[in-house]
Amino acid sequence: MKTVAQLRAARALLGWSQDDLAAKSGVSKPTVARLELGVGGAVGGYPRTQEKLRRTLEAAGVIFVAENGEGPGVRLRKGRK
Repeated sequence: MKTVAQLRAARALLGWSQDDLAAKSGVSKPTVARLELGVGGAVGGYPRTQEKLRRTLEAAGVIFVAENGEGPGVRLRKGRK
């Protein structure tokens, strides 16, 4: 997860609110909200906070797609419940 857009898109694909992501990841809601406002497009904050969010979203079925000429993105894993 490199960009703010990926963070927001991942949450939206799961149908999660900022409150949901905060509760599931152990990151406070104000921090989630602040990170989603990110300046310059890159996710800010502490690396361990980014890692908590990434792990939580991936465990829920999100796949983060790296830059491949078309830009970074997200998708859901096949067979996700």
